[in-house]
Amino acid sequence: MIRIRHADETPHEAHEINVTPFIDVMLVLLVIFMVTAPLTTVNVPVDLPSSTEKPAPRPDNPVFLTVKADHGLTVGEDDITAETMASVLEAATKGNKDERIFLRADKTVDYGTLMAVMDKLRAAGYLKVALVNLQGQEEGSEP
Repeated sequence: MIRIRHADETPHEAHEINVTPFIDVMLVLLVIFMVTAPLTTVNVPVDLPSSTEKPAPRPDNPVFLTVKADHGLTVGEDDITAETMASVLEAATKGNKDERIFLRADKTVDYGTLMAVMDKLRAAGYLKVALVNLQGQEEGSEP
């Protein structure tokens, strides 16, 4: 028997990717990650001890470098610029690069500005920097 093939009898191949199994796998992975993500965070409750030590005594003539709210700089009571900071500190510390510089900054000064001042201090050779805060006051209370 001779079989005659017609053009419309050829089986059509599916040229599409069946994405249903991929979606199922992705949903299972999503559920797994949603369940395990909170377990991977480290949340160790620690009751830190408080210190009864008094703050270290200040030197007789401390050098205060202040960053004001308008990002202006002062050494002691004298306004300075960022360019003259190294020479003014050199005069204030009498050339002693090991003297501690007490850095004060207004609450409104952003972190980037404070770090830029600290970088200038490091470039000038002053590596001992103490950050000054108000002692004995809680956050948010008025002085």
